[in-house]
Amino acid sequence: MPESTDRAVAYLALKAAQKIYGKAPAALQPDESERVLNMAQKQHQLEARVLAAPEARDAMVPASTLDLAMQEIRGRYQNEDEFSEDMARNGLDEASFASALEREMKVEAILEKVGTRAESVSDMDVELYYQYHPEQFRRPETRLARHILITLNDTIPENTREAAFKRISEIAARLAKEPQRFEEQALKHSECPTALDGGKLGDLPRGKLFPELDAALFGLNAGQVSGVIESELGFHVLRCDAVTVAGVLGFADAKQHIRKLLEQKRKRVYQQAWIKQLLGNNSPA
Repeated sequence: MPESTDRAVAYLALKAAQKIYGKAPAALQPDESERVLNMAQKQHQLEARVLAAPEARDAMVPASTLDLAMQEIRGRYQNEDEFSEDMARNGLDEASFASALEREMKVEAILEKVGTRAESVSDMDVELYYQYHPEQFRRPETRLARHILITLNDTIPENTREAAFKRISEIAARLAKEPQRFEEQALKHSECPTALDGGKLGDLPRGKLFPELDAALFGLNAGQVSGVIESELGFHVLRCDAVTVAGVLGFADAKQHIRKLLEQKRKRVYQQAWIKQLLGNNSPA
């Protein structure tokens, strides 16, 4: 293969390795490496067909768009040397990486152009989808929750079981009197990263927390603080900030999401059919 093709395949192999295995190509096992290389070569052949199609005639990637994409990728590295070293480890340099990225973006632009030919979504299509998929629009009961965690660690005097329970009990007693101090107490005492956000766990449906915490949280009303609860992480105190009751998302609120969903689905189906035709009916897209 020409050197430019080798480097384009190296770029696709890098992406495939990260997506499938969460590794760099050099860290793959032999069977993994073979699979990734095979996928990258097939992807490169497919891209070549797309780029040679009549629809590619006016496709281009503005230099400013490519520059922004390169800047975003560079920003994932601590410095330029780290970026260059990573490129070299994967058989690339900045110029070949930019060229492969531009090629990929051009293919995406062509497919986006092809996708605009898909059949439009009517108001009736949207309404029928809502009527025939009611389970997708049921909203479960949720709780907006915060917690304070004191972990258990027998090698640290203040985190032995006895000391940790004493600390969390004192915090729980303060909050029983002044629940509005929860965020302040979380910031001061919690040993969970959520302490930086006042202990915020988010708006949670049932089943997202450890069973002990889940049962306690869904037994609270808005504004209530729990007693001390133990999980495998340690001791917790919970506060329920708000309750959202279970319900059904109305059609007026759902229709924009449905339209977008159907448009994307029809676009993908049309793109896949176009690619299959491009490759020939006996070739998989």
